[in-house]
Amino acid sequence: MEIAGIDFALILPILILYLALLVTALVDLIRHWNIRKNPIIWLIVVCVINIIGPVAYFIFGRKEEFK
Repeated sequence: MEIAGIDFALILPILILYLALLVTALVDLIRHWNIRKNPIIWLIVVCVINIIGPVAYFIFGRKEEFK
């Protein structure tokens, strides 16, 4: 299936990966809302910066819990 000349089968795995990262990051952020430093900033980063936002949260944001 092609949408605007782009093969949808190529985009679907990336879209699924992005949605999985986004949902997982949001669930983790909400569960640990009181533990995180600056949870509002992390919420904005995760939601606004597409694929890099959730990845940055898992790399940098989750480390705050163990300090």
